[in-house]
Amino acid sequence: MKCLLRIVLTVAALLFIFIIFIYSGIYNISAMVSHNRVTLKLISFLTDNSIKHYSENITVPNLTDSFLIETGFAHYKEMCVDCHGAPGIQPDEIGRGLYPGPPELARSIKDWTSSQLFWITKNGIKMTGMPSFGKTHKDDKIWAIVAFIKKLPGMTKEQYMAYDKSVKEKDED
Repeated sequence: MKCLLRIVLTVAALLFIFIIFIYSGIYNISAMVSHNRVTLKLISFLTDNSIKHYSENITVPNLTDSFLIETGFAHYKEMCVDCHGAPGIQPDEIGRGLYPGPPELARSIKDWTSSQLFWITKNGIKMTGMPSFGKTHKDDKIWAIVAFIKKLPGMTKEQYMAYDKSVKEKDED
């Protein structure tokens, strides 16, 4: 009985301290200041596991179709390059001002499956600046973006610009 009482009192004391911490405003939420290590680890763990959980039953279409990849390039250039950059192109002012900073996709996508990338692009990620494109794009357009970003690793600036030239030429036709 004494053990149970100690546990209840300990939990109550920790909850009370947590509530005081939350109401104090002492935790700096400025995008100019990094999270402490514990908070960053907790957020990363939660984010990674949530993405893996919600994307596990997504069926991946064929992402090698050249039309799909070019369509994805057009959407990437319009909506993603400002924050994530591209081969030879740095993120713009908005992308550089976000915290956490948007990942450089050419390097970071190897850590994610195609279904996970689809889920991230469709649903966004809270408090990161990553919007939900599922509110404005149908799934086929989101898959096109995924098809293109899967091509980013190893892509040179010249190859990226060739996509740009190809899309512009098709727009002129």
